[in-house]
Amino acid sequence: MRSLHSMQLFAEVAKARSFSRAALVLGLPKSTLSRRVAQLERSVGLSLLNRSTRKVELTGAGELYLERCLRIVQEAEVAHEELQALTATPSGLLRVNMPATFATDVMADIFMGFARRHPEVAFHVNLASLEHADRVADPCDLTIKIGQLPDSSRIARCLGALHVHLYASSDYLAAHGAPAHPAELAAHECIGFRAQANGAPTRWPLVRGTEQFSVAPGSRFSVNEVGMARRLAMLGAGIAALGGDQTELEQSGNLRRVLPDWAVGPFPVHVVTETRLLPARARAFVDYLIECLAQGWQAPLQASDPAR
Repeated sequence: MRSLHSMQLFAEVAKARSFSRAALVLGLPKSTLSRRVAQLERSVGLSLLNRSTRKVELTGAGELYLERCLRIVQEAEVAHEELQALTATPSGLLRVNMPATFATDVMADIFMGFARRHPEVAFHVNLASLEHADRVADPCDLTIKIGQLPDSSRIARCLGALHVHLYASSDYLAAHGAPAHPAELAAHECIGFRAQANGAPTRWPLVRGTEQFSVAPGSRFSVNEVGMARRLAMLGAGIAALGGDQTELEQSGNLRRVLPDWAVGPFPVHVVTETRLLPARARAFVDYLIECLAQGWQAPLQASDPAR
């Protein structure tokens, strides 16, 4: 960067054919400008300017060097302007790594809402299971992680907490009844999610206001993918913990909320980046996620959004 700045100083002197006039344009002392150009000449090993008390003239080497310098300085200025525009206006490809569960249940509507707000942004979403989310190696602008974070050198920001709710099919509830308290879940068929590898039973931390209750639900099925859990629940296999908005499934008659006053969680949601210097698209997306959190992880409708 110092060499580039020296090229810029030399180009101004060459165009003005005067250290005094160039110093005025650059806002530098004449002595400083003369010293920097002399350092540049020593670094290239050639005299670039012929100096006299009346004027400054380019040497043959100086004319050749000026032609190259002008092109390099102009390219650098264009690149700087483009980068400034990039940091000001969300555009380009937004690359996000996240658990498939969170993406399926929560993020699809949010991506669509953000896409409507910022039409110049394209998306690449890389999905992984909760168990393997830390192993996703695809380069990305940001990673979304659910749950407590291990120690890491990366930069993490907690966006808030995610609650999920319990659902079962109408057929299951008709056959087995609906639990009136979390303690009764131990006697029900429940669809365990993300069972521990050592075979320990999955526990559901349930909350209602300030009340907390941890239960190991009865579980014949254990899965690590939310689509399978939802499908099993729809088929009457048992009670499942599902995130996001299940309104469509409720309205279609397939699923009903169980223990509607209780929620499973909360599970902290973090956005993780390698650096604090994020492109505008990533910064805007994080801001949008926070906005969605304030609305219960629902994508806020915009004036231009079609009715949903």
